[in-house]
Amino acid sequence: MELVRREDPQLREVVWFAGRCRALTLLLQAVFNLLIPDHAADAFSPPRLSEPSPWDVLVEWLLGGLSHWDAEHFLFIAEHGYLYEHNCAFLPLYPLSLWAVARGALWPLQRLLRLRSRLLLSAVLLNSLFSALAAAALYELGRVVLRRRRVAFLAALLFSLSPANVFMAAAYSESMFAFLAFGAMWQLEKGQSWLSGLLFSLASGARANGLINAGFFLYSQGKRFALQLQVGSGSLRKLPLLWKQVLSLASSAVLMSAGIFLPFALFQYYAYLRFCGPGTGLDQTIPEPLLQLARDKGYHPAAMDGSKPPWCSQRVPVVYSYIQDTYWNVGFLRYFELRQIPNFLLALPVTLLVSWAAWTYISTNPWHCLTLGLGRSKSEEEGKPRDGFCCPAAFVYVVHATALLAFGFFCMHVQVLTRFLGSSSPILYWFSAHLLQEHEPLLWSAGTDNPPPGRSVLGKSPGSCGKGTPDNPVVRLLLNWRLITPLSKGILGFFLCYWLLGLLLHCNFLPWT
Repeated sequence: MELVRREDPQLREVVWFAGRCRALTLLLQAVFNLLIPDHAADAFSPPRLSEPSPWDVLVEWLLGGLSHWDAEHFLFIAEHGYLYEHNCAFLPLYPLSLWAVARGALWPLQRLLRLRSRLLLSAVLLNSLFSALAAAALYELGRVVLRRRRVAFLAALLFSLSPANVFMAAAYSESMFAFLAFGAMWQLEKGQSWLSGLLFSLASGARANGLINAGFFLYSQGKRFALQLQVGSGSLRKLPLLWKQVLSLASSAVLMSAGIFLPFALFQYYAYLRFCGPGTGLDQTIPEPLLQLARDKGYHPAAMDGSKPPWCSQRVPVVYSYIQDTYWNVGFLRYFELRQIPNFLLALPVTLLVSWAAWTYISTNPWHCLTLGLGRSKSEEEGKPRDGFCCPAAFVYVVHATALLAFGFFCMHVQVLTRFLGSSSPILYWFSAHLLQEHEPLLWSAGTDNPPPGRSVLGKSPGSCGKGTPDNPVVRLLLNWRLITPLSKGILGFFLCYWLLGLLLHCNFLPWT
């Protein structure tokens, strides 16, 4: 891929740092999982249908911490399909990918490992690949949008220490979604609309919040049209040409948006046929242990007794929203209860960071925000637009992150905000890198972007000017922890604490984000 073949030492460092962080993640989760007994959580835990071999036991010892909580759903779907109604809350692209790797690339291991072990191994391999590619895509996206190479580099390195790290490593779809979303954003910035549309479409087949990414296409087309109106002063007099441009841009936007919605819509149709279709007789194909689990837990298997779930009778039968509402009580302000205060506190750091990012951008660019970024500023007209986090091109990403934050805070289980934003928006990493670069003297070295005016160049690292691997600013800050500013300690402390606590708690069936 172009993403990893480029001769860019910073890009190589991003990929290598992501790989080292992933290796450390796997090592620590194995240690935590072996030393700390699992909590007896009331979570989805289907019975195993075959006896494990010694190799299966070894895989479970080494990687079992990555198969907890929702990871059980993804592994179960990859092994058995959508047997239970509530499995349909998990979209199919990631389970299908696990199934393909386990049945394909890992097929030679079938004599040693049962299918579930191969699926878990597939999850580790795929997530390691996707997380490295996501970091690389974030770096390239930052270079194009922010036009500050050092900030983009620092943001991509922070992604490898993401507070949502455990979900990037476990059998969850976050790593896949982050790669597809960041890659699609990057391609759209490069003008590769069709490739971007394909990646956004795949992303909506991995996670439902991928649907909101259609807004990037709509905004891109709207901005292109506004630019044409501002540049071509005589266009308003040529109404036929104007209408032709309007129809062309509108049809392109509608077509791309439809492509993004298509995977989600097809899956809803599949679920309707599976759970609402007459007499499918699927009860004959469900193994007895899984049927017994359904009886014990009150799960609803596909077409068990011919009765149809309530959502089948809705005007628009969407199983996803029904499951979120019925099984997990997801809805506007439903989570605002006194007993949920600990979860709101858990989501407080990412909420404050993204809110601070939005306020910083709005207060720096009030007119740009009022005009929805469709008007051209004087600096843009002169060919010298502002760069960095507050640049005009970052507007749509700030709006996207703010919309996700508002929806997640008011309508979802608030503790998932950390991984929700960490795998969907570059703003968390861009703004954190922006704060570090602006306020940390140890980063104002000759190897960085220009330091803020009036500030001295300090803290140059010994390896920052040599050939080969570039200086890693995150490692430099961590090695000089006592010397860095309180703000830097706060940002890095948040990333590192959530990175480590996530492994410790999640891998032992303890509640986390």
